Amino acid sequence: MSAAAVPFAPATAALPFQANPNRKLLIDLAEGDYLRIPIRTPVLEKDSDLIATIEECAIPRRQEGDVLFISEKAVAVTQGRAIPENELEIGLTARLLWRFVAKVPYGIGLRRPSSMQCAVNECGAARIWLAAIVGALGKAVGRKGDFYRIAGPQAATIDAATTSPLQPHCVIMGPKDPDKVAAEVLRRTGLPCAIVDVNDIGGSWVLGASMGVDRKLVERALKDNPLGQGDECTPMGLLRRAK
Repeated sequence: MSAAAVPFAPATAALPFQANPNRKLLIDLAEGDYLRIPIRTPVLEKDSDLIATIEECAIPRRQEGDVLFISEKAVAVTQGRAIPENELEIGLTARLLWRFVAKVPYGIGLRRPSSMQCAVNECGAARIWLAAIVGALGKAVGRKGDFYRIAGPQAATIDAATTSPLQPHCVIMGPKDPDKVAAEVLRRTGLPCAIVDVNDIGGSWVLGASMGVDRKLVERALKDNPLGQGDECTPMGLLRRAK
């Protein structure tokens, strides 16, 4: 059964808390033990109301001291930043440069003409060319990461088509103004919020956070990625100190 076909059940129907398949609910950190409670939601789309989804799905489970964490993909999708690949016009810069993007174990990134085109659209062709030149010079002396340092986080957070189970034909851009989104979640729901980019090989970054969020703690707590955005439909969760 595809994720879109899985019936949605409110959060209160899923108690007690359960980890996603092949994930752990509890993580042991230097600061203590923390629960990462996955929150199931309807499939999020460009016309989904993120705040309403949080109020329906996360608020019934919240406790004092919880921090809400939301996948950057989920935020981006609700902002209309999932772009169908067949709607993109691939220009010369993207056609030339995508071939030079290094293969990495954690995803395709810009190693596809359509995702490179989104980087050009987002950052400008001149900046992408500069990033490519500086990146090539850096590699020549054994230094990695210069391309994304020059291109910026909006290029680094682009997910290529085929990599998201729920939007397989879309390039997903990074979320716009993640700090602002997190602050709005706190203002309207009372939940401190972090917008996160996590993967299955130990990568964990907080892209945006409201007041009341310890960014480094959240990154350490989510390093094994407790979320699931395929059939699990859990693009958000609650981080809670275990008693």
